[in-house]
Amino acid sequence: MGNSYAGQLKSTRFKEALHSSIETSLRSNTVVPRPVFSQLYLDQQTLNLEDIKPKIEELNKELYLHYLERGNQELLNKEETNGVDQEEEDEDEDMSETNSPPIPYTEKPAPEGSCTVDGFCQAGRDLRLVSVSMEQIEVPAGFELVGAKSPNIPEHILVCAVDKRFLPDDNGKNALLGFSGNCVGCGEKGFRYFTEFSNHINLKLATQPKKQKHLKYYLVKNSQGALSKGPLISWKECKTRQSAGLLSIKPSSSTSPCQEKGGSNGYSSSFIHTADSPSSRTRTSSSVSLYGSLDMSRDRSLAKPPAVSSQLVTKNQAAAPAAARVNGSANGLSNGGRAGMSSSSQPPQSVAHSTSHSPGYSTADPAMSAGPPKKRHRGWYPGSPVLIPATAVPVPAIRPVARSSEPLLSAPASQPMVSGVLQPQAIPAAETVIVPENLLNSSGVRPVILIGYGTLPYFYGNVGDIVVSPLLVNCYKNPQLNGKTLEKLGMASSQLLSVESMILLTLQYLVRLGSDQIPLREEFEQIVLKAMQGLPLQERSSLLPEAGLPSCYSVSQAQLPWLARLTASVSRDSVHVLVTHNSLGEGISETLRSLSEIPPQQRLPDYVVVICTSKMRGNEFCVLVLGQYQSRALAESMLTTNEFLKEISYELITGKVSILASHFKTTSLGDNLDKQLEWFQQRRGDKVIVPFRGGVHDCVQSQEAAAMVPMQDTGSGNEVFQIYAPQLNVARKLLSQVCSIADSGIQSLDLGRFCKVDFMILVPPSEVLFHQTAQRVRQSGVLVDLGLEEAAAIHQKAEKYVVRLDNDVHSKFEAFVRKVKQNPYTLFVLIHDNSHVDLTSLISGSVSHGELQGLADRVINCREAVESMNLLVLQVSSFPFTLQTQQSRISVYNEVHWPLRESNEESGAEEQVYFGLNDYSRSLRWGVASPVLRCDEAFEKMVNTLLERYPRLHSMVIRSYLLIQQYTEAMMALTSMTSLRDHTTPETLGILDDLISMPGKDKSGRGHMLIIRVPSLQLAMLARERLEEVRDKLGLQYRFEVILGSPSSELCLAKHFITRIKAWRGSESEDWVPRTYEDLEGLPCIVILTGKDPLGETFPRSLKYCDLRLIDSSYLTRTALEQEIGLACSYASRQAIQEPLGAMDLPVRQQEKANSCENDSEELHIDLERPQSNGSAVTGTSVGSITENGVSSSSPVDSSQKTSSLTFQNMTSSSTEKGASPLGVKHGCDSQGSQPASSSVSVPQPSSCGASTSPSSSSHNSRRPSQSTHESWSPQAAQPRTVILSRAAYNLLGSESTGQLHSSSLLPHADVTWSSPLRPLFYRGLSTEEQSLYYRQWTSVRQHHADCSNQVGQEAIGFHPRRLLLTGPPQVGKTGAYLQFLRIVFRMLIRLLEVDVYDEEEVDEDVTESSELTQPSNDQWPNIEVISNMPFDLRPHDPKSRHTSPVYTEKPTKSLQGYNKEIKREVSAKRETVSIMLTKYATHNTFHHCEQCHHYTEASLATQLSDSKLHAFTFSSSVLGGEVQLHFIIPRSKENYFVFSQQGRQLESMRLPLVSDKNADVLKSPIFTPTTGRHEHGLLNIFHATEGAGHLHVLVVKEYEMPLYRKYWPNHILLVLPGMFNNTGCLTWCFCSGAARFMIKELSYHNLELERNRLEELGVRRQEVWPFILIMDDSSVLWNAHNVQEQTSQSADASPSFKNISLKTVLQHMEATPKITQYAMCGVRKWNRRLAAKRPGAPFSRCHIHDFVLLNIDLTQNVQYDLNRYFCEEIDFNLRANSNGLLICRFNNFSLMKKHIPCGGHKDFVIKPKILVSDNLTSISPSQYVCAPDSEHMLLAVPAQFLLEKFLQHSSYKLFPKAIFNEKSPVLAIDCYLNVSSEVSICYMSSRPHSVNLNHEGLVFSGLLLYLCDSFVVPDLLKKFKFLKGATLCVICQDRSSLRQTIVRLELEDEWQFRLRDEFQTANSSDDRPLYFLTGRHT
Repeated sequence: MGNSYAGQLKSTRFKEALHSSIETSLRSNTVVPRPVFSQLYLDQQTLNLEDIKPKIEELNKELYLHYLERGNQELLNKEETNGVDQEEEDEDEDMSETNSPPIPYTEKPAPEGSCTVDGFCQAGRDLRLVSVSMEQIEVPAGFELVGAKSPNIPEHILVCAVDKRFLPDDNGKNALLGFSGNCVGCGEKGFRYFTEFSNHINLKLATQPKKQKHLKYYLVKNSQGALSKGPLISWKECKTRQSAGLLSIKPSSSTSPCQEKGGSNGYSSSFIHTADSPSSRTRTSSSVSLYGSLDMSRDRSLAKPPAVSSQLVTKNQAAAPAAARVNGSANGLSNGGRAGMSSSSQPPQSVAHSTSHSPGYSTADPAMSAGPPKKRHRGWYPGSPVLIPATAVPVPAIRPVARSSEPLLSAPASQPMVSGVLQPQAIPAAETVIVPENLLNSSGVRPVILIGYGTLPYFYGNVGDIVVSPLLVNCYKNPQLNGKTLEKLGMASSQLLSVESMILLTLQYLVRLGSDQIPLREEFEQIVLKAMQGLPLQERSSLLPEAGLPSCYSVSQAQLPWLARLTASVSRDSVHVLVTHNSLGEGISETLRSLSEIPPQQRLPDYVVVICTSKMRGNEFCVLVLGQYQSRALAESMLTTNEFLKEISYELITGKVSILASHFKTTSLGDNLDKQLEWFQQRRGDKVIVPFRGGVHDCVQSQEAAAMVPMQDTGSGNEVFQIYAPQLNVARKLLSQVCSIADSGIQSLDLGRFCKVDFMILVPPSEVLFHQTAQRVRQSGVLVDLGLEEAAAIHQKAEKYVVRLDNDVHSKFEAFVRKVKQNPYTLFVLIHDNSHVDLTSLISGSVSHGELQGLADRVINCREAVESMNLLVLQVSSFPFTLQTQQSRISVYNEVHWPLRESNEESGAEEQVYFGLNDYSRSLRWGVASPVLRCDEAFEKMVNTLLERYPRLHSMVIRSYLLIQQYTEAMMALTSMTSLRDHTTPETLGILDDLISMPGKDKSGRGHMLIIRVPSLQLAMLARERLEEVRDKLGLQYRFEVILGSPSSELCLAKHFITRIKAWRGSESEDWVPRTYEDLEGLPCIVILTGKDPLGETFPRSLKYCDLRLIDSSYLTRTALEQEIGLACSYASRQAIQEPLGAMDLPVRQQEKANSCENDSEELHIDLERPQSNGSAVTGTSVGSITENGVSSSSPVDSSQKTSSLTFQNMTSSSTEKGASPLGVKHGCDSQGSQPASSSVSVPQPSSCGASTSPSSSSHNSRRPSQSTHESWSPQAAQPRTVILSRAAYNLLGSESTGQLHSSSLLPHADVTWSSPLRPLFYRGLSTEEQSLYYRQWTSVRQHHADCSNQVGQEAIGFHPRRLLLTGPPQVGKTGAYLQFLRIVFRMLIRLLEVDVYDEEEVDEDVTESSELTQPSNDQWPNIEVISNMPFDLRPHDPKSRHTSPVYTEKPTKSLQGYNKEIKREVSAKRETVSIMLTKYATHNTFHHCEQCHHYTEASLATQLSDSKLHAFTFSSSVLGGEVQLHFIIPRSKENYFVFSQQGRQLESMRLPLVSDKNADVLKSPIFTPTTGRHEHGLLNIFHATEGAGHLHVLVVKEYEMPLYRKYWPNHILLVLPGMFNNTGCLTWCFCSGAARFMIKELSYHNLELERNRLEELGVRRQEVWPFILIMDDSSVLWNAHNVQEQTSQSADASPSFKNISLKTVLQHMEATPKITQYAMCGVRKWNRRLAAKRPGAPFSRCHIHDFVLLNIDLTQNVQYDLNRYFCEEIDFNLRANSNGLLICRFNNFSLMKKHIPCGGHKDFVIKPKILVSDNLTSISPSQYVCAPDSEHMLLAVPAQFLLEKFLQHSSYKLFPKAIFNEKSPVLAIDCYLNVSSEVSICYMSSRPHSVNLNHEGLVFSGLLLYLCDSFVVPDLLKKFKFLKGATLCVICQDRSSLRQTIVRLELEDEWQFRLRDEFQTANSSDDRPLYFLTGRHT
């Protein structure tokens, strides 16, 4: 046997010979000679790799094509048999095809000291796939990773590296004989014999090692990069087989941490295909995925093949028992509990097997199958089943509901499922359980096996009759809790319970359960948590009284059986304990066998707990649920809503319910039902029961009944929409949160840029809800208020703003997105109402049962919605729990919760309050005869009987048929067959009696509504058809209507009922039809409400009963259960709910008040006019406003309705007004609209619950605004609605009294999962905010949830910054709240574009001066000659001077007496303002942002803050007597306005233009703005006001405020006042306005001189330099031009007008004045709204000017602002400038608007003592501002000048008593103007020579005021004036010395009498330099 072939097999003969030789050598026990094998195949030196390589590549290519072809064929044609399942059936056959007997094999002993543990190599390295799947394994070139199987650990795969030349291709050919492999554990290489290799990896074989037998799989990497099991190694050519494959199902406790209990908590993962299922009937094969897809490619170069499906063969179906095994692979649970739907990217995972006493979880082979034994198949035990019917399929571990003859609960056909690879496996007999035949039929029970600890056995045979549930399995996973979770719970790992303790806890819990209860995961988790947290001994003993556990909970293995039996002994045989010693399979098998053989009459235990106490594997256990109610409820609760609806649909379609239908064809008396009804119909003939005003025995002809129309109600035509106080509060909270987002600093929302609001409302796909929401939008008038639509078109356009989440949503949303992009200055609000409905991920593809899923995700979470900066997303929900998870996209700070209800004592007895979910639970303690929350016990007993009789039908089908029969027989009993009364439950009979009799008692035929909730559409249609048929045959077709309430269809009513409703409404058009349930107000009807979930529809006040008897154990999540009860929530009369509350014990009430404030019980206190439901639903056509927030609520007037003008009343004030009657509120709301009916208005008195209403009481027409449109016709409208529940739902909602788990503790939503099996207890008393925080910490979303994409790894990506969540109880009024929110958001945006400006008339402006009329009113500029000849108007007209001393003038004025009385009244009043819209010429504060001016206000990236330089500017001041140094902060961009020295860059001067310069784009005058405390709110952005023209703007700020102004205005020039002006007096924070103006003027004059000198050197005359500056207030916002129309004549009738103009226009106009340099000052007047209405007056005046002063620095050189003054410094300066003969001109055709800025500015000081004795500040009176010198008076910490001026304002009656109200004898003030109160007139006189003064001849003064008088005041000047006898004098000086010198110098003692006690000083310390003054009396 040479090696001449160099490894190439060119001869078949050679191949066979070589094959035979090698085989013989391998079978022998002697060592095979190496040379033969190595020379042929392993000699790398002689091997022609180039010849081998093409063959390997060709093999790979063929393999790829083979898989691709086969996969596609099976996927598309479905004609392949279960080939995949049988690919391993020949695992014991060798490749030689010899029939030699097996050769005994003795394994070579392992070397001493080596490892012999299964799954590890002899070097001790782990080879198990589960351990090394994520490790980086180095694979040499030409080698392949394969998986080997060891018989000792069949659940594991061992990883090996094998030379691929020794592996076969896909056809089982071309494998070179022999072996070459490496150990991937220790890295040892060069194993040439498989025998040697198998010893090294510890396979421990009992037979000859053969690679064909033990190398099973290729190993491939999945999409996550983890190593996983790939396709089988094809050791033999595949043959087409027609025999049925034996499939296995193995349940295991190994589950994913995200798996939840049963089906109620999540989507089912097990879908059982049966031969009679719909899927089997429509497809020739079905595909089931066990563990996600398997990567079929052998290396990375091969594409992943499509899913391989396994066909269900129908041959020999009944031939032999089936075998099933539920696999427990972790991946079966890793897809959110939907293994059957797992995507191809999910890798199979495993969990290591644990044999310790702590909870362990074994994991079987991920694709385990048992097949029929072959002739040489060792390890297959005798008696194993050999055939399998095609109905048995593999079932994943999460909801394995195997049913051999039950309907299909599978994935939809549109979703191909990936089949796991199923294979035969040798199984010990102890691990197999054969399910007996006809188990369900014989016992009537389908057992549910609850997975506990350990590994469940394989199940064979009739596996369809058992269910495996992982309900409690996560509760036993405590060792998997991480340290962080334990830390949150305040626990240590030492507190975790042992297996034995958990078993005993489980037993105790089962013993405690009642006969009508099922195990609930949440309830058991609470018990486990309490046990772990180490309860006090007495509590622990009460928890486990029978177990008698020691305090440490340590139980030995030997103690466990007897302790378990002891615990179960008190269960009254409801719990049995079965102890085995080998495996759980023994106990399960024994239990199932006993169950199949038990006599029918013998009672079964509810639970059998099987405990296996194995020394090898530790303690294991599981629970078999055998109770008929419990097992059925558990099995059904495992299905999701979609799945059980599909199940019901299947049962109806296939006719499986026919046996049940035949049961109900007879009445309870045994009569044929249809024949009885036919007989009644024949006996009645053509007559029917009278529609109304008559009993059920009064009959009329059908034509007459159809023609009967009730009388039209008066006063019910007008509809009123109202917003109530709680809705307004919630709207404001939403607005506040939006403002918080805008102010957050992350710049995600810029409210300042929006000027409009638009919106779109998304609602679930419900026709009724769509019309209901559109009607709310229409009636609210929000479209008109937002300016979106005209009032006339609102009825047609409202529906455009509401969009259903159906197939049409895409086009509508795309149009909305286009609008968002095209309108960047519009704020769009996308409102997602009922946002908890359908939060399925778009990419999950989990479409089931005809549902449209993922649409909300596509809209809400699309890129446009996330990234658009002008789009807010508001999600609204009553059950927001699915939005409050660890992956939530909404920040907890962006949640707005409905406010809590006020206390009962604060509201009147007639007030309506919200009656919600919590109130229904609490109502069970009322103790009244007719509770509002009921359980129909008689109905439940009937149901239980039927459930036992029909075990194969879904309980909802049985309940539905029974309910239909109950209502059928009740109708018959009430009309024609009274003997049936005893066979109808009292609840059903009472409901129908009320429904049928009520219209007969009411003259208008009004009655009640009954809702029957039937989730299945097919059952609902069946119920409607049957009830209509029975109603019509009994002649009740005109008495009440039967309506199918389906989300997908409009309401359909008979024509005569529509006519009746229109008659009640009285104002509807001919073609009107009801579109919402509220339109059915008063209509007696049965609404059969169908659909998966209630979608938020509002029902009328006439709804009285909600029949929820079909809502049972299939609704075991909080949302699913509570949203059903939410149908009944409404507003009820406080009196109706207080009467039963009064019977309760006071302590209980107090406890309720303290503890129960859950989400559902956030009730509100509203007046009697409060609607019963959604407060926004009040219909209306009113036009009004809520005065309190200034929001208009205009609404269009329907053309078909009467026009009315109604006003809204402030509900906040009206509802809290003491003693206000409810009727008063009603008339305040809609008095005009309801005036015609006012005489018949009365307040209905509520009757007790369930009581019938008398005809007289029911005929009230009291008109109350409510959510259901028109009128409150019945007192029952104020009663809580009655709810009838199933026993399961009643237990969960009424558990407060029984101590059971309440619905609020359930899993919050089916789309989320608990993040930890242990978590803090959920208390009902948690507020909605606390609930949100709880769910955000302890719940996470499932993989099909829309928020799942908001997570990377374990961390959430983050919150959407512009997304909000509004939560509130169902039907509380959320729609009205968010519509109001839209309105006030718009109002706020308008307010951002509006500004409050002062609107104050000028003082004495009605006094006409003759001098004003001397110049024509149409002149543009003043004439210098005319102005010079005008007398100066001494009186200040500025509105601020209204409270200051009038200046004496010769002109007549108002009576000072009356004038000052008017002033007295207005002193304390707020200054009058008016709101005006900003225009494009406005000035702005820091909150303004726009593209045009951002460069003006904001520092660019290139120009940082550090680029602004500080420059010193020094000059000498004669007034200050020395040099003054100022500092400029000049941004680099503004340096061109300054002159710097060539060397050192020292600031030299500010550039000034020339008088002759003419540039339309430049303002010549530098603008100075003194500002303090307004770095944010000051209007310092004048870019738009100057129209972008070049200008020099300098902010004058205090030194300590400089950093703030520099931060907020980095592009502005700052002039920093010197430190001396920080404390003009004594304090560093004082700042007087006179000092700022003084410094501005001094600086400007010095700069003018510098510029004149500089320009003079350049040849410019000194007089040519521009001498003006503009001093402008920091609140100047807008400028206006008045009388701007072209006037061709001096017509007195010229209409006055004004328009807004820019600062640039005003300033340039003034700068262009002829001979401008001859004017000392120019200014404009103050705006007020009366200016526009006045006729044109004089265009120019010579008078005082304020706040906006164009100042000539040159002419006013010798006139200074008083730098010490705090008040009236402008009046003082104007008077002194005028007395110097300077011209002051006011341009009357221009006006200035000043904004009201509440913060900053020149505020008064807080006057307080310098030394604080206590923190309690008492008010200091003005008389304490001064004191006698050297006295021990309280000294004040306020500047002396401020105290003096304040004292003079308030003490004029002391200083100048003769001058009070004495206009003819004013006080003489020399060279100063001081405010000495508005009662005293001041006559100003200048002491300067040649000054202009008032003629004082004949004038007698009542006083003399000398203030810091200088040397110009001489005795001769004072002797010119005459004084009244008793006139008073006040001399003020800087100090005591100068005061005495002044008295002597002016010879005042000659005419004035002084006393020592008349000397005073300001109340300052000597350090603060007080001012002194002396008073005297004229002699």
